[in-house]
Amino acid sequence: MPSLKDLKVRINSVKSTQKITKAMKMVAASKLRRAQEAAESARPYAERMAKVLAGLGSAVKDQPGASPLLVGSGKHEVELVVVATSERGLCGGFNTNIVKPARAHIKQLLQDGKTVKILCIGKKGAAQLRRDFRHLIIDVKDMSAAKRLGFSHAQPIAQEILVMFERGEFDVATLFYAKFQSALVQINTKQQLIPVPLPEIANDDEADDLAGAVYEYEPDEAAILDDLLPRNVAVQIYRGLLENAASEQGSRMTAMDNATRNAGDMIDRLSITYNRTRQANITKELIEIISGAEAL
Repeated sequence: MPSLKDLKVRINSVKSTQKITKAMKMVAASKLRRAQEAAESARPYAERMAKVLAGLGSAVKDQPGASPLLVGSGKHEVELVVVATSERGLCGGFNTNIVKPARAHIKQLLQDGKTVKILCIGKKGAAQLRRDFRHLIIDVKDMSAAKRLGFSHAQPIAQEILVMFERGEFDVATLFYAKFQSALVQINTKQQLIPVPLPEIANDDEADDLAGAVYEYEPDEAAILDDLLPRNVAVQIYRGLLENAASEQGSRMTAMDNATRNAGDMIDRLSITYNRTRQANITKELIEIISGAEAL
């Protein structure tokens, strides 16, 4: 049984940890609001761009000379898997939940005989993927210097991916990130970046919006796509980074809240053990004093 001194040291240690986790929870809560607003503000633009590309792409994808970003390279032999995670830990299962489907996707591609290249955004995801796919990781983007995410942080990554595609280094690019829903819920998202997916129109409202109206484009659809398709890659990566930032803070806030509660429960249990041990020592000393007095 531990001594009273050991128990007291342990209680003080847990109390210090509880103060840290409580402070981290408050910091994460303050950052979450700003990150959530940024993620929610980026969604309409990214979603609308996807709809515009769907309308334009459907009209020109069968025409000769269509952009490779739209129709692809004509094969699927090499896939670039972009895994976006965080730079810091202590955020629960946030990073693991992103890496898990990415790892399953990579394993399936390898089983199908495909060549896989991995681009990691954030060192936490890279650290997990190195255990199984060290030889497949081509680069790790360090985002720790980005105190506040901006489009300028996503654009160089998108440019590098576009250059690799132009060189024929891969055929398909897929992005993995966590879409923010609430502080308790983050949705693991898999999104194809290249070639740009052309989703089927799901309901009548979207059909009226995209196909019912007649649009005239200047100079023409192909010229507009040449500008929008590269920009769309950067926009979708930027959206993924913003969603990740909000999801990370929400997950960290929840994890630190749970850690603070667990520390409180541990302090209560240690305090009970401390009091019982102290009472047992006092009782033992009293018995020894009484026994000694009776012996005299």
